[in-house]
Amino acid sequence: MTKDKVKEAGLPKEILTAAWAIALGAIAPMLDSTMVNIAIDKLTKDFNTTLDTIQWAITGYVLALAIAVPVSGWLMNKFNGKKIFIGAVIAFGVTSVFAGISWDISSFIFFRLLQGFSAGIITPLMSTLLVKTAGQENLGKVMAIVSTPMIFGPILGPVIGGFIVQGASWHWIFFINVFIVLIAAPLMMKTIPDFEPFNKESKLDVFGIINLSLMSAALIYGITKATDHATFNNGETILWVSIGLVLGVIYLVYNRIRKNQTVLPMNLFEHKSFLASSIGLFLANIAIMGPMLILPLFFQNFRHFTAIEAALALIPQGIGMLITRPMIGNMIDKIGGKYVVMVSLVLALIGSIPLIFITDKTSMIWISILLFIRGTSIGGINLPLMSDAYTGLDSKQLPEAGVGINIIENLGFSFGSAVIATVVATVVQGAQPTITNGLKGYHAGFLVSALVLAIIFIPSLFLTYKKAR
Repeated sequence: MTKDKVKEAGLPKEILTAAWAIALGAIAPMLDSTMVNIAIDKLTKDFNTTLDTIQWAITGYVLALAIAVPVSGWLMNKFNGKKIFIGAVIAFGVTSVFAGISWDISSFIFFRLLQGFSAGIITPLMSTLLVKTAGQENLGKVMAIVSTPMIFGPILGPVIGGFIVQGASWHWIFFINVFIVLIAAPLMMKTIPDFEPFNKESKLDVFGIINLSLMSAALIYGITKATDHATFNNGETILWVSIGLVLGVIYLVYNRIRKNQTVLPMNLFEHKSFLASSIGLFLANIAIMGPMLILPLFFQNFRHFTAIEAALALIPQGIGMLITRPMIGNMIDKIGGKYVVMVSLVLALIGSIPLIFITDKTSMIWISILLFIRGTSIGGINLPLMSDAYTGLDSKQLPEAGVGINIIENLGFSFGSAVIATVVATVVQGAQPTITNGLKGYHAGFLVSALVLAIIFIPSLFLTYKKAR
């Protein structure tokens, strides 16, 4: 199923069904990572442990995911992509069962690490196999399909998780993944085409994989410590981020010695659209994901919502994302990413700037409208950046591009969450614990998000523009 088969009008049925099957395979990890946050309180009580120890189940998952990403590039090069993807999805289902039946906190953290590792294989494979399935000219439409799980994750994850924790028990947050995998696996076996190894000659770049994995893990761990200490100026953050940066420099030197024959060749960044997309995606993860962290806290602290009510209050944002998704995909394929991103950034700023001024008295209708506007813009920023990252690349470069984009997104997400959380905590620190002072912290967090959105205009200038046919 190659791009020769792609018809001019719309997408052929076989490409469409394969794309949906791949997206379905990725839903479980996307939902899982957000549902677990809702269960933290219950887990702490059930395992009779501290919040700090439980956090290792969350942080460990993210670190294992980051470590697995470079490995996925080699697996795609060496083996049939379909088998690796389905294998990783099944592995995620099996490790979910073990996480659900964990007998103590140590076993729970261990199975979360295994879950994270299989999720780290699934995510880059998902994007790369889709690009290969669709061909360059249908990237936008197909990315619009595959990003559906990415919407459902942050928006529906906390709601579903809240209902499961309240109605059943935290164990079912993991057992539910088994049902998703049981539906997805047979469908994927039937509809996804076989993918020849992208580059069978490629040797396992052991040093490169270990170096990049440790670099990602050190940077992400250091950044998460900044959130714990409510400042970047603390010993743990400085130590781990320094180790991450040193490993990054070592990788650059190593890549130069190996003349780009590495798991993530640096000459990928010589492609103008790959470089612009990478910078844009890193910044977008700060501007979009950061507020996703503090919005539920705003609802809980200032509107006294329960965790489920706070998650439900975010649904207008999800609706906005879903409504514009298909239209954005078509626009990217017709005119390229440049102007889609620019218009979306304007919309995002319209939906974000008023958040800098919200108070505990602001009408929920007004907040819902702002969230809806923000939602309509999110796909228009992320999707073109994602599809432009792969535009113009040779088929053999796709696994490496998938690895690069995922590392950048993981770092951007962690950095964004840490920056916004740290800004909020720093502004509030030392001030009288009044509502007005509490709000100042959130206003500062939303201000940082709006400023970063404005900066994304710069890389968007270098994205593709296709003259409309």
